[in-house]
Amino acid sequence: MRLVLSIIRTSGLLVTLVSSMVFSTGISGHHSFAMFDHENQLQLSGTVTRFQWTNPHVYIHLDVDNDEGGFDTWTIECANPGILSRIGWKFNSIKEGDEISIIVGPLHTGEPGALLKQVKFADGTIMSNGVPAGRPNIPLE
Repeated sequence: MRLVLSIIRTSGLLVTLVSSMVFSTGISGHHSFAMFDHENQLQLSGTVTRFQWTNPHVYIHLDVDNDEGGFDTWTIECANPGILSRIGWKFNSIKEGDEISIIVGPLHTGEPGALLKQVKFADGTIMSNGVPAGRPNIPLE
């Protein structure tokens, strides 16, 4: 009987150990920034149509004039609210209707999406996206 109880305890411990290892790797994982072109950065100016202060990333939706006389809506990925808060951002730093200029690393696919590097607000304040996003390699005008 003791042998059976010992095997059951050992099996239960083994299942718990393996489960915690399997599930913890999925929880701690994060996507990379490889989908963005960090070398060929762009400067965009436009009107904010939406600002999402959410985890795991903050997003800016920006209408940018295009060459056809219309506009493209860009989805700009930012760091998470914790990182942005530590460098001075607030949940209401950007509002719908704000005119902003940004430096971004665009998507390699050419779609209107990018990773924020730096933003210039209407009052002239310039903010970064935090260390993980990297620095801009072009000046923000």
